[in-house]
Order: sequence, then structure tokens, then C-alpha cells
Amino acid sequence: MWTEARLNWISEQIIGGGIAIHRRVGPDCVESAYSPCLALELCKRKLDFRREVAIPLHYEELVVPRAYFADFVVEDAVVVDVKAVTRIGEAERRQLQTYLEMSGYPLGLVLNFGAAKLIDGIRRIVNNFPEGTRRQPADVSLIE
Repeated sequence: MWTEARLNWISEQIIGGGIAIHRRVGPDCVESAYSPCLALELCKRKLDFRREVAIPLHYEELVVPRAYFADFVVEDAVVVDVKAVTRIGEAERRQLQTYLEMSGYPLGLVLNFGAAKLIDGIRRIVNNFPEGTRRQPADVSLIE
């Protein structure tokens, strides 16, 4: 299971990669331009990650297997949502909170590359930190 120290270290690595991208590329691109850059930064930091991860919705006996899609899941613990908007609002925070609740992961980060300074565009959201609320491993899958 996850520890607070490990999750915080992973978070620091992800944010460090985001800052490196923002310093080099700036705030004027679209989300689809930042995602490959973040993937490269995660690789350089030797972090295990998956992109475009499907997160199911469970409603009574119904399972909607691809109800949501997370941009990244890093080290099978941290959900990362990449944005490129002027500022993060309540909708973006709630979207990430939903991803965490549905997936069971303990930590989520919104990285808003549209902010003038990336540090002002980061939101950290927790879900029963540091344990999370794990579901069965088959409940979270990659896009096929």
C-alpha cells in the first residue's frame, strides 16, 4: 500500500516535470501539446505511468466501463489531469475528485499549463489519503 512519504515524493516528481515543461514551452499551448511532454518528463524521472486511463462508473448492478478518462495515472497511485485554461475552477476540482472516488486512488493533481506560473495552476486533491479507497484492479483499465 502507499505511504504518505512515497505519495508526496511522486507528487513532487510530477510537479517538477510540469514546471520544467512550463518553463520551456510556456502557457500558450493546448492540452494535447502538454501531455506528450509530461509523458517524457515522467519517463526521465523513471516513474511508471499510464495515459488515457478509463475509469468505470458503478451504479447498482450496472458498470459503465469507460465513463471517465484520466489523462495519467502515475505509479498506480496518482491521477493527473492536464489542463490548459486561464484558471482552474470548481468544475475542474470536482472532476478530479470524481476520478479519485471512482478509481479509489489516494491522490490527484490538476496541472493547469494555461496559468501564467504553473505553481498557480496546480491543485492537489486527496481521497482517504494516503490509503485511498481501492477497488478491484480490473476496475481501472487502459483504452483499448
